Amino acid sequence: MSNVATVILTYNEEMHIARAIDSAKAFSSDILVVDSFSTDRTVDIARSSGARVLQNKFINHSRQFAWGLENGDIRAEWTLRLDADEIIGADLAQRIRNELPNLPSDVAGVTFSRRHIFMGRWVRHGGRYPLHLLRLWRTGQGAVEDRWMDEHVVLTGGRAIQFEGFFADASLRDLSSFIAKHNRYATLEAVEVLNQRHNLFERARDANLHNSGRQMKMKRLIKERIYNKLPFAIGPLAYFLFRYLIQLGFLDGREGLIYHFMQGLWYRLLVEAKTDELEPRIAACKSRDERIALLIDATGLNLTME
Repeated sequence: MSNVATVILTYNEEMHIARAIDSAKAFSSDILVVDSFSTDRTVDIARSSGARVLQNKFINHSRQFAWGLENGDIRAEWTLRLDADEIIGADLAQRIRNELPNLPSDVAGVTFSRRHIFMGRWVRHGGRYPLHLLRLWRTGQGAVEDRWMDEHVVLTGGRAIQFEGFFADASLRDLSSFIAKHNRYATLEAVEVLNQRHNLFERARDANLHNSGRQMKMKRLIKERIYNKLPFAIGPLAYFLFRYLIQLGFLDGREGLIYHFMQGLWYRLLVEAKTDELEPRIAACKSRDERIALLIDATGLNLTME
């Protein structure tokens, strides 16, 4: 068994948690679930599946995962981040078991190629595969960026290599849940955009992505330096057309049309609309504290970090 601690964040994930834990058992010496006080059977299922469970009040994904790393008593040599609705396949699990113990000491992280399964179909096109994500790192040599949305694991030293194999985001929830989740994400991303513009919050762990994957770094640079500065609605429309036509998203069939439209156009436009709705109100505030208070009232989010 590999010396790996797998950390999973949960809130009302009774539909997914047993599947995620089962996929991690194949290579993990320790499985830690950090739960945000679920009201369903998530905690009971996690414990009965063999995981340790800690509970902590949720602020955002970044802070919750950082709390788990700091308070989870992780003693394994390697740490792996797994979302509750993700799966690690047998081939990737075997590679982790076989190759991880023999990696050179300068290798501090491992990236996986994540597939996205939507309405039962693997979305292969539109730039959605492969998505290279740093998910496995030597304990103590990885940290989570301090962001409200689109946070990544970054290395504090060493280099990253790639492990191929089945790794998928495969939510079992319906389209209504997808819409509700992305509505919440759009609010968080609007807060992140406003944070960049107005310096509202400290971002101590928003680190250099150099050692955590070139693809991730390039996407971040394009989004923050070009995309976020385009006139209203131009970015979402151009992004959708690029994904659907140039990156061949139309080859993903009916499910692909729904996915690329919802995630590539509707969601991106919703982020811009929420940002534009809040921007003049934020700009009219006279102090940082007043801006944060306004955002808390407008979004219902816990932005006090307490």
